[in-house]
Amino acid sequence: MPMSTALIILAAGQGTRMNSDLPKVMHPIAGLPLLIHAIQAGRSIEPDMTIVVAGHDADLVEESLGDLTRKLHLVRQMDQLGTAHAVAQALPVVKAHRGDSIVLYGDTPFIKPETLLRMKEARSRFDLVVLGFKTANPGRYGRLVTVGDELKSIVEYKDANESEKAITFCNSGVVAAASSVLSDLVGSVDNKNASGEYYLTDIVEIAISRGLSATAIACDESETMGINTREELAAAETAFQNGMRSRMLANGVSMTAPETVHFSHDTVVGRDAVIEQFVVFGPGVTVETGARIRAFSHVEEAHISCGAVVGPYARIRPGTELAEDVRIGNFVEVKNALVGKGAKVNHLSYIGDAGIGEKTNIGAGTITCNFDGVMKHRTSIGKNAFIGSNTMIVSPVSIGDEAMTASGSVIVRDVPEGAIAIARSEQMNRSGLAGKFLNVLKSRKKN
Repeated sequence: MPMSTALIILAAGQGTRMNSDLPKVMHPIAGLPLLIHAIQAGRSIEPDMTIVVAGHDADLVEESLGDLTRKLHLVRQMDQLGTAHAVAQALPVVKAHRGDSIVLYGDTPFIKPETLLRMKEARSRFDLVVLGFKTANPGRYGRLVTVGDELKSIVEYKDANESEKAITFCNSGVVAAASSVLSDLVGSVDNKNASGEYYLTDIVEIAISRGLSATAIACDESETMGINTREELAAAETAFQNGMRSRMLANGVSMTAPETVHFSHDTVVGRDAVIEQFVVFGPGVTVETGARIRAFSHVEEAHISCGAVVGPYARIRPGTELAEDVRIGNFVEVKNALVGKGAKVNHLSYIGDAGIGEKTNIGAGTITCNFDGVMKHRTSIGKNAFIGSNTMIVSPVSIGDEAMTASGSVIVRDVPEGAIAIARSEQMNRSGLAGKFLNVLKSRKKN
């Protein structure tokens, strides 16, 4: 029977090096806060409980979790006295837990599920498991001193001798142990050091002194990337985007210049879809098989069906549903609209809060005037309709199947099925007046 697991995620730090009013763990990668990335990484192993330890601006941190709060235990570290002290705040929640606990960090978002599973497997053979990484530039990281599979100690850089500094196996800070063992070890950590803080790394020495077994498993260095500065945040964003691009290409998505495409954390793109240069995806986007997103388009919270073509230079906003074979052209903005199969909005239009029927053609410059200054109103356009260029549709309005509007019309009333609506003032031509009018303007300019 698999051992149950509790996750303890430390998210109490201020992150002063971010130079920000936001707590560090609220800064986003691909549209999602660092803390939620860490929670999702941990949830991949289906923990029995997840405890988030918040501290600096805890109210903001907890608010950023949204609906996730219902599935989490939230505790607070009122005084930031070190990582072991942070873990201690979670121990009352896991006290009765008979399984394992894994300690993760809210600013380390890239740990993979398979790494956590390897930690769980190692826990079946050792009392304490530490996650490490091998690097060509160990810098000031703590060094993991091992003999075979056994971890003998963690030596901090400032305390390391020359041979220890040459070790390239470094500590990530992630640990796993039986919840009861972790509680005992953390309770024994003291703060007799220069910083006066309680360090989680001290539990290794305590465990070994008590005859407990310890090991360290290695993961790729990229998984342990911690974010402490804006530069590191930008590097993490780059790493995430590169990973997403590789996965998209491997899954059969074509990208003409993948390095210019930016994805959200939850973007879904079907095989044989084509993404051109400089496309940006916000959260909540699904692009189905065979669709094409042309260059310089921005898409968020929208569904784009098979065979649809969007852009170039299009903006698809939240609530948009584009059916099969829809055409959305250059400088078109669509918001909270359902566009039916085969419909076309080819250029220079705004379609907001609308439903457009199958095979309807929307002419250039069309605007659904959906906002009256207080309320939003909806436009309904039927199948096979033809909306002439530069039509202003003042919502709420319904235009029937196979109806038409004349170019330049301002539509303020419903248009019945099969009818044509002409709503523009009568044209007046004044013979010979053009030259006289220009002469008046020129004389005014001279004066």
